[in-house]
Amino acid sequence: MRLFVLLIVLLSTPLFAQEKPGDIIIDVGQAAVKKSLMAFPPPQYIGTQKTNAAHIQVGQNLYRVIVNDLTVSNFFTFIKPEAFLEDTNKVGMRPAPGDPNGFKFDSWKTIGAEFLVRSSYSVVGNDLSFEVYVYHVPTTRVVLSKNYKGATSSYRRMAHTFANDLVKALTGKRGMFISKITASRQTPGDPVKEIYLMDWDGAAEQKITTHQSIALSPTWSTTGDKIAYTAFAFHKAQKMRNSDLFFFEIATGKRWLVSYRKGLNSGAAFFPGDKNFILTLSKDGSADLFRATADGQTVTPLTKGPNRAMNVEAAISPDGKQVAFSSDRSGRPMIYLMNADGSNVRRLTLAGKYNASPAWSPDGKTLAFAGQDKGHFDIFTMNTDGSNLKRLTDATKPNGKPANNESPSWSPDGRNIVFTSDRTGNLQLYIVSPDGTNERRITEDKHNWDKPKWSPFLD
Repeated sequence: MRLFVLLIVLLSTPLFAQEKPGDIIIDVGQAAVKKSLMAFPPPQYIGTQKTNAAHIQVGQNLYRVIVNDLTVSNFFTFIKPEAFLEDTNKVGMRPAPGDPNGFKFDSWKTIGAEFLVRSSYSVVGNDLSFEVYVYHVPTTRVVLSKNYKGATSSYRRMAHTFANDLVKALTGKRGMFISKITASRQTPGDPVKEIYLMDWDGAAEQKITTHQSIALSPTWSTTGDKIAYTAFAFHKAQKMRNSDLFFFEIATGKRWLVSYRKGLNSGAAFFPGDKNFILTLSKDGSADLFRATADGQTVTPLTKGPNRAMNVEAAISPDGKQVAFSSDRSGRPMIYLMNADGSNVRRLTLAGKYNASPAWSPDGKTLAFAGQDKGHFDIFTMNTDGSNLKRLTDATKPNGKPANNESPSWSPDGRNIVFTSDRTGNLQLYIVSPDGTNERRITEDKHNWDKPKWSPFLD
């Protein structure tokens, strides 16, 4: 059975000439990007059908998702509506004098707005149309104008698509708002763990496994079409459970067994193109890293000890040339780096008692990891040579004791890191900017989330 059923086709159509792709207004390459002042009134309902509570709710939902996306982008500060000098419900989407009932740019220049978003929507049956114009107020130019169409149930996709389009129009870089996160979830008191998908903001959760056992450590393929994960599956012949590796195809919901050698079959990480991957196997007695073909049938050892050391949590660099991993070969778990063929192994972390879960930034310049310091874990980043160590997290539980922050994973645009934290008593998902600012919680429940992984770009 398909996991996702395509109910609508989401269309986005330019409305009139806009900025050229090369006209970058926000330079994300700057060391510190100044937030731009944005005026964004709620979209107006302009449908021919009489508005009702359902129509109003659609508009509110659309607006809420867009504002959340643009807030998390860290590019904008929103001007409060009470500062507006025009009643946006009484003026049009386009400027005067071209539109006799249009807005006046001077009204927005006076309050310091750098960007103005004017939008409207209509609902006919189950069809939603969202028309939007984004203006660069200082130059009185339109930077984005589109009309998005789809089913009313697609409002989240529509909102994320607009946010992506706006970020691309202003920065020249892709937005991450259509990306997703996968993680395992467990309810306190219940030993069962299953794998879930969710939008980047924690909404639209979907359970993709039903093993009724322990499923953990999901990983995205580099193309974003499937997820590898480990589950303790029951083997009837041996009358026992084993830590097996599965693949799950997102478009079809198809699941298949890839590696079921005795012992651990876990921690998959894909090479670019997904024709090979790395996994941890303990078939020879100790946990080591192996390179495997896509079908899992042929494996080649990359590590061997030394001295029966555990080598786990492989993370492959974006160019596929290097592998970061954690190993206790020095006596304590630390982060190591090696070439993709297992050669030239070198230790990166020298401080702390326990360092684990390395994760590459999309540009391949930085590694995030969880490091234990003074009895608890925090998220750190460092250069790929081990230099420039930075602590990103520092939180406490309600009882005042330090919280554990673990399992980092980068957003596909490199502007956020998702991680788990037990600061509320349960393991919840949070995101933080790579400089340690703009931390926010994205799950709000009583479950325990583990080993989140952010998808590649999916749009």
